[in-house]
Order: sequence, then C-alpha cells, then structure tokens
Amino acid sequence: MQKRKRLAGFTLIELLVVIAVIALLVGILLPALGGARKEARALQCAANMRSVVQGLAAYSASNKGYIPPAYVYGADQTGGDWLTSQQLLTNPVPANGYVHWSYNLFEDTGGGVPETAFRCPALLNGGAPATNPGGNGADWETDQVNDLGQNAPATTPVDRQAKRMAYTGNAAIFPRNKFNSNTVRHNRLAIDARVTFPSRMIMVTEFVETDSWHSIFDDSKSKSHRPITPFVGGSAGVDVYNEPDAGTSPRFFYPPESAILRADQLGPNMIRDGNTILNAVGRTHPGGDRTYGGTANFSYVDGHVERSTILDTIRKKRWGDRFYTLTGANVRVDSDF
Repeated sequence: MQKRKRLAGFTLIELLVVIAVIALLVGILLPALGGARKEARALQCAANMRSVVQGLAAYSASNKGYIPPAYVYGADQTGGDWLTSQQLLTNPVPANGYVHWSYNLFEDTGGGVPETAFRCPALLNGGAPATNPGGNGADWETDQVNDLGQNAPATTPVDRQAKRMAYTGNAAIFPRNKFNSNTVRHNRLAIDARVTFPSRMIMVTEFVETDSWHSIFDDSKSKSHRPITPFVGGSAGVDVYNEPDAGTSPRFFYPPESAILRADQLGPNMIRDGNTILNAVGRTHPGGDRTYGGTANFSYVDGHVERSTILDTIRKKRWGDRFYTLTGANVRVDSDF
C-alpha cells in the first residue's frame, strides 16, 4: 500500500509563532512611525512659519522697517486702513472689526504669503479660529460636548485675519492697538533694524491648544489676534501698561520659571493667565519632558527658526532685552544680553 505524501504547510504552532512575531514587530514599529509622523508635522509647521517670517521681512522692507501691529481696529469694514485716533482701550467702531498682522502678508494684499501658511498641521484644525470669522459657521470653533465654543456665527464684524491662526507674535515687537490709551504707557510701532540682538529675540511662535482652542479664549471669544506678552513689570506685574517709567534700572523682567504651568495644569484662558502669558505658547511637538509638555517652533527677528521648550526660552532670555512697543524712556528688560 502506497503511503500518502504529507502536504506542505504550517502547523498550528508555527502559525501562532508567526502571528506573535508580527504582533511584536507591529508593537515596536508603530510608536516609531507615530514619532516620525509627529516629527514630519513639526517640520511642516516650521516651514510654514518660515514663509510667514519671510513675509514679515518683505512687509518691513516696504514700510520703512516697521513691524506691523498685532492688530488694530479698521477704519472701515474692508481693507487694511486704520486711524491712530481710534486705537483705544475699547473699540469705538466695533462693526469694523480687526485688521490683524496676517492680513498684511496675504497674497491678495501684496504680501505674497498664502493663507494656508498660517496653519500648523500638528494643531487642531490647523490653528485657532479668527476672532470674528464672519457668517460661515465652518470657520468658527465649536465644542458642543463641553460647551466651550465661540459665540454664534455673525455676519459682522469680519476680521481681516487668517481663518486659522497657528502663530502669534512677540508683543515686545508686535504692538497691540493701545496707541491712545489712558494708561501710563502706550503702544508704539517697532522697527526691526533697532532690535539690538535679532538672532536672539523671538519674533513669532505657536499657540498652545487645549479644550478645542479654549486655551486662547476669553470666555467664549477667541483671542487669536493677540500677541504674547513675555515680560512682567517690576511694579505692575502683568499689567505692563501701568508700569511706572522712572529710574535707570530695568523696569521689565522675565517671569520666574515657577510661573510656567505644568502640562496637566494647562486649560482655558491661557492667553490672559495671571502668572504669565507665556503659558499660551505651544507645547505640541516632540521633545521636552512629561512634566511641562513638548516643544514649539520659534522664529527670530533675523529670520531663522528653531524648536525649543518654553522654559528654555526663559532660561536663555530669548524674548529680547527691551519692550520695543511701549512708550517711556525706560523700557529695559532685566537680562544678560
């Protein structure tokens, strides 16, 4: 009687071993692939930021070296015109909306920067919603589950601002609108050539995102038009506009490292945090530590972009040596420059 040949194939044990090996390899490779994706998104964010900073350099070159204001109230509902007399603590013509610095860089306003460059793919929806995006609900940030969304969409005012803002400026060189306030100090425009250490002064960075962008909300209003105020006054604290102008010693200071919140302490309203507004700076990208979170991209006045943690920017005094956008004879910052 002829013996039947054994068919070639896997035994159950062999099949289980192969499955176990594949599962082990997947377990090893998936974190690496996830890390590679995060790194790629961080690099794309840096590339977008570099385009934005190049647009700012072109704007300054065409406007006598002035850095654009972070935001001003428009003279009308369209275009980029604004009147100094209307730049007060409150908006005298709220229906006109804001003119944000991003508007000055748009391709259709002659700036040459596509609106998509103001987005970072590592952030929720690419960035924070504009303060007043207009009547299209898709441009507004809503979170019905946690009731943290913006106010209901409204036709007016419509801000001249990128629909999604991943980036924000350093308030020490990006003035706010308070050119005619009733405070001790007012805002004034800064000139890039007067920055004494351009390779060591941050110009633009990324916002932090928590709770569907409620991190940069003031209640239900997005404050994506605001810059980051990095310094505190020696007398007035975070209210830098009421810092006295007296003496020759520095009037402004870097906040202590203890003012930086841990990652698990971040939440709503970081854009007006009572410790320091630096808590509104991003911590999205790889690097950093578990206690304080990841890293953010930072561009400097000289145009280069690098990644760092918010704590390192304080330790290395990377926000500048003076408050260029405030009036007063003494705008010095206590630093090692």
